[in-house]
Amino acid sequence: MSTLELDERNLCAALRRGDETAFAELVSRYHAPLRRLALSYVRTAAVADEVVQETWLGVIRGIHSFEGRSSLKTWIFRILTNTAKTRAAREARTVPLSALVPAGGGGDEPAVDPDRFLDQQHPRWPGHWASPPARWDVLPEEHLAGRETLDALKAAIENLPSKQRQVIVLRDIDGWQAEEVCELLELSDANQRVLLHRARSKVRQALEDHIG
Repeated sequence: MSTLELDERNLCAALRRGDETAFAELVSRYHAPLRRLALSYVRTAAVADEVVQETWLGVIRGIHSFEGRSSLKTWIFRILTNTAKTRAAREARTVPLSALVPAGGGGDEPAVDPDRFLDQQHPRWPGHWASPPARWDVLPEEHLAGRETLDALKAAIENLPSKQRQVIVLRDIDGWQAEEVCELLELSDANQRVLLHRARSKVRQALEDHIG
C-alpha cells in the first residue's frame, strides 16, 4: 500500500469517527482546488462558494458510505462536479441564448489561429509558421512573474470554454495526472489531451498578446 493510500485510509477512518482535525486537514488540502474547479462550472464566485460548501456537507453526510472504489480525492471532487453541474443547469435557465457556448470547447476549432501559418501554396514553406510562438526563455523573469502578467494568465483561463478550463485547472494548476482527470470528468484519454492542448494554446496566445 502506498503512503498516499495509507494517508487516505487513515483520513477516512478519522472522518468516520467525527475527528474535526481530520476534516480541517481535508479542507486545508482541497478547499482552494475545489473552488477553482467550481468556477469553471458556475458564473459567479458567490455561487462557487456555495457549491464548495455543499460539497463539504456532502462529504460529511456521505463518508460512512464511501466504499473506496476511487481515491478519496476523486470522490470529493466528484461530489463537487455533480453539485456544480446541478447549479450550472439551474443558472442556465436564466442565461440568454447568445451567451451559450459549446461545453466541449468546440468540436473542430483549431488550437492555433490558422492565420499564424503560411498558405499551403507558399513557394518555399507551405504550411509552416508565419508567426511562430514567442520565446519566453529570453524574457526577463520579472516580466513573466509580474502582477499584470499573472492577471492576464488568470483572465485567459477564465475565458476558456468550460471543459477546457476544467482540464487545464486540474492538470496545470492543481497537478492532477491525466488518468485522474479522465476518471473525474469522464473523458477519454484522447479527448483529455485535445482539450488540454487547446486550452494551453489559447492561454499561450493570450500571454503572447499581453507580453508582445
